[in-house]
Amino acid sequence: MVSYSLRVQTLEGKVHSIAVDAASEGEAVRKAAALGVTVVGFDRPSAARIPATGRRFSLPLFSQELLALLEAGLVLTEALATLLRKERSPVARTLLEAIVRGLQQGSNFSDVLARYPEHFPELYVATVRAAERTGNLQEVLARYIGYQLQFDAIRKKLIAASIYPVMLMLVGGFIALFLLGYVVPRFSAVYDATGRDVSVLSMALLGFGRLLNQYWWQAALATVASCSLLAYIVVHPVWRQRLLERLLALPWLARKSDEFRMARFYRACGLLLQAGIPLPRALSMLSGLLSQQQQTRLSRARRELESGKSFSDVLQFHQLAGPIDESLIKVGEQTGRLADMLERVARFYDDDFSRWLDWISRLLEPVLMALIGLVIGTVVILLYVPILDLAGNLK
Repeated sequence: MVSYSLRVQTLEGKVHSIAVDAASEGEAVRKAAALGVTVVGFDRPSAARIPATGRRFSLPLFSQELLALLEAGLVLTEALATLLRKERSPVARTLLEAIVRGLQQGSNFSDVLARYPEHFPELYVATVRAAERTGNLQEVLARYIGYQLQFDAIRKKLIAASIYPVMLMLVGGFIALFLLGYVVPRFSAVYDATGRDVSVLSMALLGFGRLLNQYWWQAALATVASCSLLAYIVVHPVWRQRLLERLLALPWLARKSDEFRMARFYRACGLLLQAGIPLPRALSMLSGLLSQQQQTRLSRARRELESGKSFSDVLQFHQLAGPIDESLIKVGEQTGRLADMLERVARFYDDDFSRWLDWISRLLEPVLMALIGLVIGTVVILLYVPILDLAGNLK
């Protein structure tokens, strides 16, 4: 038995909600009618409260495990119940319990997933909803897993390429602060004792070192606050998105970021087409993967596509596709394999982005090392120039 929440109207015309235990929605309606009320509708089941603590729900892992159980011969409800029994994370357990409960109440799998957009994106829900109509849920899950794994591979490669430069900048910054705040003031005391004049640059360096040493706790507090602010920006989704938008708007990054977005767009579009979703609807669902400028051009392209123009022509006209993209998409339109051609275009962009990322990482590391060496070397030279002048005068 399942508890259904129904909106009913009494003989006096008042509308309120009641709870009825029944095996199905039809039986719940009959039981409510036996009470002398008219059923107006069903209340939408409220989304389960997901705990704020614990390991986050992993959609790729969930999809892989669900696919493995479905391929083993289990039906959907049995597979989800199996995943629920083995789950230890409070977040995942609460979410899976809500999904199983929704299926037991007679809702579609896609409708239940749509109640939790923070865990199941619109692309995932749309592919599952299309699979429910065609009965190929296993194939759709396999395609989505491939889509997500490809994107995760690029993202992990990008993160791995940025770790060494970030660590290099942190270590170099701390070394420079140590020299300026500890070593430079000691040399300053020696030069003051000799009473000799030093160069303007050395005097400026010594003055900055004395100032840093005198107000060391304020400097330490400012450094900690700056690092904390940077960490907050990186962790907070909204501020991280704003920071990424500013960085990706730089002239030498804008073109590559647009190509990376287009690769995701092509791959997701191919996934939706393979699931049986019409092209205009797929385009409207995927506009969020593009930049604001690209979204404007895509909206115009979608309107022209609905008027009867070909997909390749509208993409080329609105500068959303290059010559290679247009050629492959045109071949896909002529042969009826548009989804496969979109996947090929996405792979072409991914390969090009991987080569560019390797080149940037190889170039950035020696450049950063040279800059850090230049800063530290300048400090050391300005410190030792007066000593060398003094030694020359002694001779």
